[in-house]
Amino acid sequence: QVQLVESGGGLVQPGGSLRLSCATSGFTFDHYAIGWFRQAPGKEREGVSCISPRGYAINYADSVKGRFTISRDNAKNTVYLQMNSLSPEDTAVYYCAAGLRATMLPTLYNYWGQGTQVTVSS
Repeated sequence: QVQLVESGGGLVQPGGSLRLSCATSGFTFDHYAIGWFRQAPGKEREGVSCISPRGYAINYADSVKGRFTISRDNAKNTVYLQMNSLSPEDTAVYYCAAGLRATMLPTLYNYWGQGTQVTVSS
């Protein structure tokens, strides 16, 4: 059974940091790219970052470049998203997803987690 479980979300003040984790099971982790996506109320789901199966290729949305860092630990079947300098515009539910290509297109991902809420507010 494929599972992706996000954790690490919460309430943080503007300028603060959070590290999200995506723990996976049920598939061959190092054969899959992992993407992070987010969806704010009333908005479409958007790609935040993605990483190729071995971590050689990484991409970020322009809105998070220089602030967010994606990484993966293939020994732990886990992907991380370090988020720094958070702003209220980063408030959303964050999802991780697994697919065969490292892309920012959510439609190309096969498996999804349930999401974790990130709220940036003073």
